[in-house]
Amino acid sequence: MTEMPLLAEWWHNIPGLPIPMALAAVAVLGYLVGRMRRAAGAALESQARRELQRAQLVARELEKIAEVIRQNLNKHEDSMSRFKDRVKDLGHEGEEDAWRRLCREAEDILRPTLRLANEISHAYDEIRRQTTMLMSLTEVRKDPLTGLRNRRALDESLETMFAMKTRYGQPFVVAMFDIDYFKKVNDEFGHVRGDRVLRGVAAILDDAARSTDVVARFGGEEFVILMPQTELEGACLLSGRVREAIEKALVADVKVTVSGGIAAAREGEDAGTLLSRADKALYTAKELGRNCICVDDGSQVTLLEQSEFSNMVASVG
Repeated sequence: MTEMPLLAEWWHNIPGLPIPMALAAVAVLGYLVGRMRRAAGAALESQARRELQRAQLVARELEKIAEVIRQNLNKHEDSMSRFKDRVKDLGHEGEEDAWRRLCREAEDILRPTLRLANEISHAYDEIRRQTTMLMSLTEVRKDPLTGLRNRRALDESLETMFAMKTRYGQPFVVAMFDIDYFKKVNDEFGHVRGDRVLRGVAAILDDAARSTDVVARFGGEEFVILMPQTELEGACLLSGRVREAIEKALVADVKVTVSGGIAAAREGEDAGTLLSRADKALYTAKELGRNCICVDDGSQVTLLEQSEFSNMVASVG
């Protein structure tokens, strides 16, 4: 509230400026400052809601895992209890018959025991994935400018995704986006406006992504969406929508576009190779004129045509 008297004094000291005009100017400036603060507050509130929704989703998933493990352990405990009683009973029967029965009982309990071990192993990996998601919400894994995940959070999520793919064959895709001619935005409008554009694009990406996706600032004006349990076609749909949304929006009062590169994780590769393929597809999109998306399918890089994207939407809808 101290800005208003200071502004009034500053305007009053300008020679030849009438006091009513100075007060009117102060009122306009006050209104604009208030609008900016409310807009920033609304953006932070919206971001906080999304983070809360993600945290709640993780909590629900962990709760489901715990319940499944509890039920299976209870069943296993009952089976083991019956088996121990059976061993006692067999001790009173003939030795040959007792061993034959014991072997059958052991075989009957071995199969569900192995199945439970696999389920617990799967649950451990799923807990690891959900824990990584939860850890990515902390401040040390956030980009301070945009509020998105930072490179550290992205690397941790990629490590988990590759582990899940290796164990269970779960597919995932990386989509990389870069703001076209961002240097020109900074040169024409200044770095403060450039930061607002970065935050605006980040918000569009975050709104478009699913709760299970990881949206990160890769560096500079580059962003990444990591999409777990997603095939290439689904990633193309989301990426096409993101590109269109940014093209149609007025981001921080500036018209901007993005180029994108998409790559699905393949067997035997690592995070560096996957990101390199997505970056290669992105670079190809830049060479083809920007404001478009290219896809690396593992054998070649191709342009995601707008007609092709429209056909995908029609087939899904």
